[in-house]
Amino acid sequence: MDENIDEIIRKAVLTNAVSHGGVAQAKSVLGKILADYPDFRKDLFNLKTKIDKSTEEVNLLSAEKQKQDLDALGGLNIEKKIEKKELPDIDIGRSFVLRFAPNPDGAIHLGNARPAIISDEYKRKYKGKLILRFDDTDPKKKKPGKEFYKWIKDDLKWLKIKFEQEIIASKRLKIYYSYTEKLIKSGDAYICVCNTDSWKDLRDKNKACPCRKLDTKEQMKRWRKMLASNVKKTGYKEGEAVLRIKTDLEAKNPAVRDWPAMRIVDAPEHPFSKNNVWPLYNLASAIDDHLLGVTHIFRGQEHATNEVKQRYLYQYFGWKYPATIILGRFSMSEMILSKSEIRDGIKNGVFSSWEDLRLATIRALKRRGFQPEAIRNIIKDVGVKPSDITISFENLAAYNRKIIDKTAKRFFFIPNPKRIDVKGLKMTSVKIPVHPDQPDKKRTLKIDKAFYIDKDDFGKYKGIEVRLKDLCNIKLDELSVVTGNEVKPIPKIQWVPKDHMPVRVFMPTKEIKGYGEKNLTKTKIGDIVQFERFGFVRIEKVSPSNIICVFCHE
Repeated sequence: MDENIDEIIRKAVLTNAVSHGGVAQAKSVLGKILADYPDFRKDLFNLKTKIDKSTEEVNLLSAEKQKQDLDALGGLNIEKKIEKKELPDIDIGRSFVLRFAPNPDGAIHLGNARPAIISDEYKRKYKGKLILRFDDTDPKKKKPGKEFYKWIKDDLKWLKIKFEQEIIASKRLKIYYSYTEKLIKSGDAYICVCNTDSWKDLRDKNKACPCRKLDTKEQMKRWRKMLASNVKKTGYKEGEAVLRIKTDLEAKNPAVRDWPAMRIVDAPEHPFSKNNVWPLYNLASAIDDHLLGVTHIFRGQEHATNEVKQRYLYQYFGWKYPATIILGRFSMSEMILSKSEIRDGIKNGVFSSWEDLRLATIRALKRRGFQPEAIRNIIKDVGVKPSDITISFENLAAYNRKIIDKTAKRFFFIPNPKRIDVKGLKMTSVKIPVHPDQPDKKRTLKIDKAFYIDKDDFGKYKGIEVRLKDLCNIKLDELSVVTGNEVKPIPKIQWVPKDHMPVRVFMPTKEIKGYGEKNLTKTKIGDIVQFERFGFVRIEKVSPSNIICVFCHE
């Protein structure tokens, strides 16, 4: 860990305290430091311990002393200057066409969004073309849902990704049928009616099945019988026939040997087509990439075998294969990035919906208050590395915090309300800045002798002098007494006046009910605000009787 870590932490804690009314938040400091010094994650336990200790010390200082100490360390402008990261240059040739091909079998998540954002960034850089291609030709295992087409387009629009063309693969079946027929007539594909287990046994022994050797006339007869299942229902049934692409039977990877390209699905569940003959991913994707003029593909490492398969088609048709850039697997340490797991979780009642706060779907992150710029920035900084990478929720929160902290209005909120009465208070109202960087813009809180504070604060500080933040000092008890207004090195605690609003905060795993200040009624749905000493939240409902919001992060 850096030899100047103690000074770095002290600066960060003081900055956080000065920017938040004299009360630093340890988790916010942790996120800021990790964002600026990612190598510190190697000794995370020690880092957290040091931050917690420094936060306790700084929060006991007066606001004036905090500013003095911060000035001695260089002042407010102490952020580590990081050179803006740019995506590496790539050879684009004469034209530059990219595609993003999501499967509309669910809402997209952060991992899905990564190639879309990277493609969009490169499209802007080189003034190219970006195509949205819905890869929806699997009506059995990855069944498309009609609502997901719109959801995906909405999410991509929210991420500020613009497409020049939209393609739906399931509406191009006749095109795939046409190219399939060409492959059969050229002797590069055949219809296999072998038992699956028997065929695999031959494949594993590097041997051809009997169907492979049949002449073109017989292959076309079988192909027409496959297509007959679409309309006449007199053809093959599911599992009785499959179109295979001829490849090298000696290929080291058995999955490459005579891979399947067309299959039959009885009673397919699909919003746009009831056909029974469907292309598999590698056939439809390869044909479309060529016909749409795709020149470059950003793909995950897990698709390396698919590229090997698709190159056989390009060889047979005499096409030039697009340039490929490999992206390592992208994951989050605390959240699920698997549509199949999410889908099963929703089905089994583990998750409430695709917007469940425990998920890293774009819809869930948007609901929580994450900004599209934060998502785009972290994806750009991760870059196009071929190695796998895992980020934490706090990494993402740190990027988001840098954006929303500048504008989020501050409000008082008490999650575990405990009533106290204060004797000797002469004020009937107090004006408090809506944001530490906007001292001239204030909000007014009406007050009388009754207040609500956090039960934990009451239990921790009962009987000693504390400061009601931005108000006055009191000796804390159920009947407290004002001790003055001088800012002293004593604990600062949060409060709301008797005139308050019931507030419900939806957390990822629970709901917290508490009291918030009346000024929350002036917020609007979608506003991102900060509950001081609690965290950032997104307003989800505002009514005369209560406020409902969703927790974003600390």
